[in-house]
Amino acid sequence: MDQTYPRQSHRPAFAPQADVTTSGRSVVAVLNGPNLNLLGTRNPEVYGRDTLADVERRCEERAASYGLVADCRQSNHEGVLIDWVHELRTICVGLIINAGGYTHTSVALRDALETVEAPVIEVHISDIHAREEFRHHSYVEQVAAAQIAGHGIAGYEEAIDLVARLAGDQTDHPV
Repeated sequence: MDQTYPRQSHRPAFAPQADVTTSGRSVVAVLNGPNLNLLGTRNPEVYGRDTLADVERRCEERAASYGLVADCRQSNHEGVLIDWVHELRTICVGLIINAGGYTHTSVALRDALETVEAPVIEVHISDIHAREEFRHHSYVEQVAAAQIAGHGIAGYEEAIDLVARLAGDQTDHPV
């Protein structure tokens, strides 16, 4: 079963930061966790043949269609992801995260994400709810405005669309 649903948040309503720009454009952060650097080669029957570079290119293009800049990063290390969340927590208009295996195990990453002042959107290429039982639980979903799972890499573009909408961007849907 595909999952895309907004969640009620305990956070105050989102108000974009005035100084959140790169060359005058607002930043949407896109963080990818462990093993996502192996996209295209690791379990292509589950994750497809697109690479992380393909994901990042599509994110950059979709973000640009809204006048946003996609700041795409990937790490296999939990502490690095947490440090990036801390760095970005007050300076982005939205944070999209595919935490990979940390989705199911990291309370520390969940706690860092809870401090983000913009919408957090959880993305999974595969449908984690239709896979092994241990993948059904997500610590990230507890603090995310929405979860998009099972839509392939198009889920990242859907997440950017959602960030733009939640950030109050009234731009027409990209072509």
